[in-house]
Amino acid sequence: MPQPEHTTQAPAEKSRSGLLFGLWMKCKGCGELIYQNGLDDSLQLCPHCGYYYPMTAWKRVEMLADQGTFHELWGDMQSIDLLNFAGNGTYAAKLSESQGKTGLKEAVVCGACHLDGLPVALGVMDFRFQGASMGSVVGEKVTRLIEYATHSRRALILVTASGGARMQEGAVSLMQMAKTSAALQRLSETHIPYITVLTHPTTGGVTASFASLGDIILAEPGALIGFAGPRVIKETTGAELPKNFQRAEFLLEHGFIDRIVPRPELKNTLSQILHAWTFT
Repeated sequence: MPQPEHTTQAPAEKSRSGLLFGLWMKCKGCGELIYQNGLDDSLQLCPHCGYYYPMTAWKRVEMLADQGTFHELWGDMQSIDLLNFAGNGTYAAKLSESQGKTGLKEAVVCGACHLDGLPVALGVMDFRFQGASMGSVVGEKVTRLIEYATHSRRALILVTASGGARMQEGAVSLMQMAKTSAALQRLSETHIPYITVLTHPTTGGVTASFASLGDIILAEPGALIGFAGPRVIKETTGAELPKNFQRAEFLLEHGFIDRIVPRPELKNTLSQILHAWTFT
């Protein structure tokens, strides 16, 4: 299995009190100091308050796939500046920058693996790459993964995180909503299970297409899930929004998702669902 990329760490600096900066961080949830290297051992959860930090795609693959079983598919696919956006190469430069920063070719990692011994097709989005926006390659890889699950009769699991459509690809990006949805319609006709796991944040065209079409929709606690963001909705409607609007807990209460699953319980929950699901 490809190894998750290593993040570059700034050289440690000592303050007057002797605290090593670069090794420790203040939790965004509770304000307590966290040993950064220890977050990997706790699935990117604050050991004090349980605050959810984002996971890289490869870390999440490592968490869900049985050891040594993940085989990446279409890993060399990458976007190009097909519209010559802004005419100055800005988009191409940003793609190159994201690839260098993340070690990924694109914003989604797709592959085949086993989860507690069960064969699955697994796709995981990584928000660090262009906000995991859905461009032509993200849409194509997700569509291919759906088709792979259909033909190989593997359960399909997609872990989403996205800021929406990729504006630098214009209408080509918007087309991916229809393409992925059409592929999922064909999958549904085979009665093969499709499970989505919505993480923070899942918004825009991804929410409006394959993220919300799962047979079972799970979400991480506190995840922001919606189409337009709450600020845009508030400014457009002029109305006060309910408490926790567009958060996973609000959506569970209103029937949009089926269950909120804490990160340490996710693999076991997926395993239970798939073992209980009979499909031929």
